[in-house]
Amino acid sequence: MSPTPVKILLTGTPGCGKTTAIIKIAENLKDIKISGFYTKQIRQNDKRTGFSFKILDGAEGILAHINVKGSPKVSKYGVNVSAFEKSAIPVLDVEQTDAELFIIDEIGKMECLSEKFVTAVRRLFASDKSVLATVAKKGTGLISDVKHYPSTRLFNLTANNRDKTIAEIVQILSSLK
Repeated sequence: MSPTPVKILLTGTPGCGKTTAIIKIAENLKDIKISGFYTKQIRQNDKRTGFSFKILDGAEGILAHINVKGSPKVSKYGVNVSAFEKSAIPVLDVEQTDAELFIIDEIGKMECLSEKFVTAVRRLFASDKSVLATVAKKGTGLISDVKHYPSTRLFNLTANNRDKTIAEIVQILSSLK
């Protein structure tokens, strides 16, 4: 009998370490097939100029940047929806990968500008696959909806509970082996 799939969400204020936590958790799950992506800030001269995404297989792309023109915007950043959809959405396709765990960093305003992303995430949460995702603390639509899927566990990450939370999530996900 296969283990029961789990849906885990990490939320918290910007800068609390959600992406770092996702990466550390993934590094501790060597025996589990994982598919997904994480995001990183792009900084130039100590100023944030955008965000990139990195697929867990190593491919990278620009999610949003102050120099991306003619695209939908979130704050001062133009969001590169087409590049995101071309690279990140296929790794979330529950029917095209044999992953046991899908990692999504993050379910936020920029990512949700992609209808393909929204559809892929909804399929994952409705599937029998396990998901570990970061999610914006506030938001409507998908951001709010995933927090209310049946059997979803929501962890509020802080600087004070980060190590304990990472250890707890690794323990939960290790049962997928």
